[in-house]
Amino acid sequence: MNTLDTEVVIVGAGPTGLTAASLLARYGVESVVLDRWHDVYPQPRAVHLDGEIRRILARLGIDEEFAALSRPALGLRLVDPALRVLAQFDRDPAGGRNGFPEANLFDQPGLEAVLRRNARRHAEITIRGGIEVTGAVPENDWARVDYTDHSSGATASIRGRYVLGCDGANSVVRSSIGSAMRDLGFEQRWLVVDIATTAEIGEWEGVHQVCDPARAATYMRIGATRYRWEFRLLPGESDTDFRDVADLHPLIRPWTKTIGIDELQLVRVAEYISRAQIADRWQAGSIFLLGDAAHLTPPFIGQGMGAGVRDAANLAWKLAAVLSGSLPPQVLSSYEIERKPHAHSLIRLAELTGRAMTEGGEIGNLLRRLILPRLTRIPGLTGVVTGGETPPLRRSALNTRRRFVRGLAGTLIPNVMVDADRRFDTVAGGRYTLVTVAEPTLVQRTEIARRGAVLVPVDAGSELGVWLRRKHSRAALIRPDGTVQTAARTVGSVLGALPSSGSGPAGLHRSPCRDHPDRYRSPDA
Repeated sequence: MNTLDTEVVIVGAGPTGLTAASLLARYGVESVVLDRWHDVYPQPRAVHLDGEIRRILARLGIDEEFAALSRPALGLRLVDPALRVLAQFDRDPAGGRNGFPEANLFDQPGLEAVLRRNARRHAEITIRGGIEVTGAVPENDWARVDYTDHSSGATASIRGRYVLGCDGANSVVRSSIGSAMRDLGFEQRWLVVDIATTAEIGEWEGVHQVCDPARAATYMRIGATRYRWEFRLLPGESDTDFRDVADLHPLIRPWTKTIGIDELQLVRVAEYISRAQIADRWQAGSIFLLGDAAHLTPPFIGQGMGAGVRDAANLAWKLAAVLSGSLPPQVLSSYEIERKPHAHSLIRLAELTGRAMTEGGEIGNLLRRLILPRLTRIPGLTGVVTGGETPPLRRSALNTRRRFVRGLAGTLIPNVMVDADRRFDTVAGGRYTLVTVAEPTLVQRTEIARRGAVLVPVDAGSELGVWLRRKHSRAALIRPDGTVQTAARTVGSVLGALPSSGSGPAGLHRSPCRDHPDRYRSPDA
């Protein structure tokens, strides 16, 4: 077998894998992305992402391109079979705490095309299509990925310092490390329908969830001329029963009304199985699982694809820090510690919403009668669906809570305006950042600069000042992924948690490579 070595091997060139590769490249980390497809998989799948994921896309430098192919949504409506509103979660299309609209509807192939174009701008990223990965094996401090090249039929392997399994629900990487999906007890068959039309449907421009045990459904507008419906399939039905617009018309007519069949173009119709599952192990040595390889989320709160992008954002900067020597390899265990409970909590929220929509019989009636009118008062769901705020991350080596200071560590800092024309994420630039209302001493300022971090002093009455005060804090250390690592009442208390590397953005800047002197650079280079 031929062997080629690189820093990180990424299996899968979907949104999760490409996000991970691009984030790593911003820190000068080389990666090779292996995918079975030569180009973007053409079928539409995910259609929603929230403001937190939009922030991550902005860090990649592709927000303007994404904005051109997406539509901000007005929120979520739960409606009865007659389309009467049972509950409504409004979202501000102008943007919320993340600095972007909290509900964004789009066509996944379009997003993947943007992600691929962006990846090709980075010399650190190599994408190889037509590759069938057959296994991933830990080897001491490395890992080996075995594959078959479909263009030549040859078998080969590639070694990486780390391997990221972003290869979906049927992950070969997951099987290779002996990890198994744990079934959380939710499985439904659904029909997904994408229609294009220049006719104006004229419905409320948010997501409509039809709570009907006889035929639960979802409707949303995902583009200027693109619409998505999803219908729960009845026993004995399959996608072969709905192969043209005439077959689908009885299902979509409550929305299309008098629009003629000849004005509706069927883009796609397919069957999929909605599941709630989570992998029992997310790491084996230098091999990690991300995205659908690690978790499957029912679609009812639109968090499936976003969970994988969050995985990439959580892990990429840690890998870069370990590879640069500014953090020890042991901190990589924080990835599963933090992400697994977070993904699990969103899966359960999605499952709860799905059951309230679809359960039949007396149990279903009870769920709808008791839960639906009160959904807006469920803190976790309200935060996700209206405020763009997901649950805090579990405590880890890179997420520490202090006595008398509660509620900040493990949460995402609001992406508010820090000065006249820049939001927090722009100022931070993917580096460790210390935000404080206290005045740092000259010694502290010097030490923050020496460690390559960003100091953001804020007024007590500013948005970030109020954010700190509400949690009885005067200073917070923000990780490169925007998560609060720790918060305290003094600058000195949080300064001790800042990595001690003396070069680049908190140790994430790479030293020049002998063969590629201009290859490694900080995110701001």
